[in-house]
Amino acid sequence: MNQVDYLRISLIDRCNFRCQYCMPSGVELDYILRQQLLTDEELLLLLREVFIPVGFTRFRLTGGEPLLRPGVVELVKAIASLPETQDLSMTTNGFLLAAKAQELYNAGLRRINISLDSLNPETFDKIIGDRVHSRWQQVWQGIQAAHQVGFDPLKLNVVIIPGVNDQEVLDLAALTIDRQWHVRFIEFMPIGNDSLFGSKGWVDSAQLRDRIRQAFGLETSQVRGNGPADIFQIPSAQGTLGFISQMSECFCDRCNRMRLSADGWLRPCLLNENGQIDLKARLRAGVALAELREQVRQLLVIKPEINFKQRDSGTTGNYTRTMSQIGG
Repeated sequence: MNQVDYLRISLIDRCNFRCQYCMPSGVELDYILRQQLLTDEELLLLLREVFIPVGFTRFRLTGGEPLLRPGVVELVKAIASLPETQDLSMTTNGFLLAAKAQELYNAGLRRINISLDSLNPETFDKIIGDRVHSRWQQVWQGIQAAHQVGFDPLKLNVVIIPGVNDQEVLDLAALTIDRQWHVRFIEFMPIGNDSLFGSKGWVDSAQLRDRIRQAFGLETSQVRGNGPADIFQIPSAQGTLGFISQMSECFCDRCNRMRLSADGWLRPCLLNENGQIDLKARLRAGVALAELREQVRQLLVIKPEINFKQRDSGTTGNYTRTMSQIGG
């Protein structure tokens, strides 16, 4: 089991997209009211007094869409300024990024992942659930702005949905040939939209690698990321290709992360709801920080027993939060 030192922090559960793989179709979600969100002060207190003392040093800001969080640039600066922060990154849909890229970089953010599930505007708009106003161009401008500002690595996240965007795998992979961009292909999971998953299924990473290998060649990369992706490279390409294979190749033994929801729930496993701790409720009830530290420390100890590989002895019934509400 890897050392668990990586915390994914959801800043807000709201999003300005309704991506098919992230939210259930035709269902209105009950978003967290602002007063139920962890405040900046509460989040920073938990980082300083609970998470960092038990060994967390790497943080990723997620959502919903994190750039919808009021004061996000100031919050980035505060987390980046913590002496113990070794790595700070963000995952965004990129729609609001063009106007904020330079500010975020100046605040101390250095790594960014941007969701780009299609190079075809029509397919893109279908995936994000907006067939009225095309948003592809604004996302592409956000990617260009992040590149120009100097984010490195700049990663593009692609969720492959059979019959929707799987025909674009080669075009997306080709983005890495003459750009120092890093494309991450992610297997579609049943969280978020299980009915779509049931009808479409998923494509395993091995098949994608075979297609890319036949078209361009493919070799194992010397680059290693912070997460579970298996990294490859088209020969002589500037960027890399990563494959996150949570459906076909369980990587629980390599898991190094926990997830903190926007309303303060600490979740040890994306695909299993057991063991969650409501840190916000405890904090607002006046529970001592030393006690919160000990509760998180104990959760770290039992995390291997909660992982997806042990799910048959874990969660029963349906997941109670969608991918957008968990923070991915």
